[in-house]
Amino acid sequence: MGIKNGYLLILIFIVQSTFAQNSGNNSIKILTQKKGVSIRGLSVPNESTIWASGSNGSIALSVNGGSDFQWIQVKGYERRDFRSIHAWNNKEAIIVAVAAPALILKTIDAGVTWYKVYENRDTLMFLDAIHFKDENKGSIVGDPISNSLFLLNTTDKGEHWEQVDNSYFKSTLIEGEAFFASSNSNLTYGRHQQFLVTGGMSSRLWINGEANPLPLVQGGKSTGANSIAISADGNNLMIVGGDFTKDKIAENNVAGFDYSTKTKNWILNEKIKNPHGYRSSVTFVAPLFLITCGTSGVDISKDKGENWELISTESFHVVQKQPHTKAAFLAGSGGRIGYIKWD
Repeated sequence: MGIKNGYLLILIFIVQSTFAQNSGNNSIKILTQKKGVSIRGLSVPNESTIWASGSNGSIALSVNGGSDFQWIQVKGYERRDFRSIHAWNNKEAIIVAVAAPALILKTIDAGVTWYKVYENRDTLMFLDAIHFKDENKGSIVGDPISNSLFLLNTTDKGEHWEQVDNSYFKSTLIEGEAFFASSNSNLTYGRHQQFLVTGGMSSRLWINGEANPLPLVQGGKSTGANSIAISADGNNLMIVGGDFTKDKIAENNVAGFDYSTKTKNWILNEKIKNPHGYRSSVTFVAPLFLITCGTSGVDISKDKGENWELISTESFHVVQKQPHTKAAFLAGSGGRIGYIKWD
């Protein structure tokens, strides 16, 4: 009897330990929160530095991997919504205020002071996302102006910005086609290619200015692609979206592409399955490992989107990989910034 009880105790311990380990690997730890702040911008330039930006002129900064966060309200811009951010390190970052007027601010002293590097007072302006190709070269995409795409480029680390000539775009916009400023991630770069994803009445993947149709839900103001991610090896693209007014519908909310060495082109991956609802942000954590989030939950895929596992029903707007680790940070409403790591 004693031996049987001993085996039983050992078995229970093993089961509990395994469950705890698996739960820990799939659980999101909330690192900080701030009432009244919605975060849609997240930048993680290295393992120890995390920047986040959002509503009410709010910026969050951690220099110790998320153990502590400093909350900053940008002086003079307390009512602005900074939906996009890019950081180079724990001192230098650039933030984008979406509209009325559209602004780009930069700091070189960890957010103590900010200076203006761009302003546009056009009442139709709405800046959606920022992404840097390398240390100095970057782009910002905005909503169409007079049915023309709006794109800004910099070559000096964001100190100066110039609008891209419309001749760059080989395709024209479809009526009602636009961009979503949901997670600062509808713009990225590949080998020698710039990628944009649009939504709305039409949802398309733009490669170096040429548009390609996407098999995502579209045709409404709240539908289409929200986010695009490229794998570190440059061979896989993942695009997520859906309908943010019907965020639990798991249909036509994803598209994956593989780069074919035979055709030197991007080929739609027909094996991709849908995550469990509308998703506003996606990123590669490892070559085949993805995490995506939205207002109805968080999914992971270990096979580049061919299958998805719902790991949380918590709402998050944006997710970014932590460099050099198999981990990611997530952020959303209520100033929540979370962290998840896998072995």
